[in-house]
Amino acid sequence: MITFTGSRKREAQRVLGDIIVRENEYKEILSALLGLLNEGVHIVAGQGTSIFYNSVMARMEQMEPADVVGRRFEDAFSHMDLESSTIYRALQAGASTINQPQRYINASGKYIHTINTTIPVKDADGKLLAVIEVANDVTQLSELCDRLAHLQSQVGTQETSKKQKLKRYHFSDLIGRDPKFQKSMERAKRAAQNDMPVLIYGETGTGKELFAQSIHYGGTRSGKPFIAQNCAALPSNLLEGLLFGTAKGGFTGAVDRAGLFELANHGTLLLDELNSMPYELQSKLLRVLQESYIRRVGGSEDIPVDVRVITTVNEDPVDLIRQGKLRQDLYYRLSVVTLNIPPLRERRGDIPYLAQALIEKHHAKMGKRLSELPRDVLRQLMEYDYPGNVRELENILIQAMFMMDGDSGFTTELLDLPAPGKAVDRRGTDFQAGESLQDYIERIEEETIRTMFDRCRGNVSQCATCLHMKRQTLQHKLKKYGILY
Repeated sequence: MITFTGSRKREAQRVLGDIIVRENEYKEILSALLGLLNEGVHIVAGQGTSIFYNSVMARMEQMEPADVVGRRFEDAFSHMDLESSTIYRALQAGASTINQPQRYINASGKYIHTINTTIPVKDADGKLLAVIEVANDVTQLSELCDRLAHLQSQVGTQETSKKQKLKRYHFSDLIGRDPKFQKSMERAKRAAQNDMPVLIYGETGTGKELFAQSIHYGGTRSGKPFIAQNCAALPSNLLEGLLFGTAKGGFTGAVDRAGLFELANHGTLLLDELNSMPYELQSKLLRVLQESYIRRVGGSEDIPVDVRVITTVNEDPVDLIRQGKLRQDLYYRLSVVTLNIPPLRERRGDIPYLAQALIEKHHAKMGKRLSELPRDVLRQLMEYDYPGNVRELENILIQAMFMMDGDSGFTTELLDLPAPGKAVDRRGTDFQAGESLQDYIERIEEETIRTMFDRCRGNVSQCATCLHMKRQTLQHKLKKYGILY
């Protein structure tokens, strides 16, 4: 045994103190470093006691670090199936695990998906010193992959259904005598005779898809697929896979599936609301247009495609470029033919023709006998600005016909119009930070139901008809969203 006295003892105590201070500093530095990682980190000593558990892992597993560090692993995680735990296997058998998918229930009862790498650390004699686990949370990615696979699997079925059941629009379905509208129609008819890209600009509800379908079905590709995709309907990580397809092994859960470009080969792909497409995804779209081939997400093979692309925007393209929402080089590539669809307020003279056509379209299936609209009704319809354009006019007429009592006729009292020039309040429909696709869909559904329910003055049957929804379904959703009736 070595003993120190006097100055040697004091020096030994000082050196030992410095070592302890440095060790504590190193621990703090290591803890801070591991805390900066985006992955979860869990370190368990060889005897089974947790010695480090970072905040990322705590969020994933819904545990407090204080409830984990200093406790035996099997005690802290008694709610888990230990036999499936990579840490437990490493503690018991010293087994390493590299990039292994894990699916388990966290402390809050939610299934989470992780990719785990778990390494046992041993000394020179093979004694287990610690187990280090790094976990990457892929729960959201896994859910997105499932949704993407579902969307991709539905595309073929939906397109077959469209061919069998849904109306195809032709130029004869476009109604309007306004000179600006007629000019757009003439340009569209010329565009139908070639395969040039077309950019259609018009406010929401002006009939942009009707123009796009008319161009397709009035042209040389009419016998080939016409596929439409709203770019605002999906987050970017889903939209890219849906457009370009996915390759098996490209990322967790990916399978070999064709995207919309492949499915629309030799036909037309309509990209609605292009201004909602993320900027970085626009550059990939530009490359497809320039090279005429696509590469599936996660794949390496270049697949040739022959697709006519028609795009729509609901804001002025020049403003979109200025705001950084639309790439200028992509705009030049897509706008070989540009169509500007005037809003309904700028062609009020077309309202009588549109209203009559819409009445003829709906009155029979609603069980109403109506040949034409009275002059005072038309006069009142022409005074409103229609921020929702033709789609809003159609909705107003459907509501009014629903309220008609037998053959009493269509009167101005049936019209539910805001004051002339007053626009309908619109609530934001952009994705919010951290919002899942399901949350986004439910939020938009709730806003739509609330708006229509108010317009129908709390009449459940009328609201259900306007939303093309069964009364029982609407009642269920009213309860779900806490809308009193």
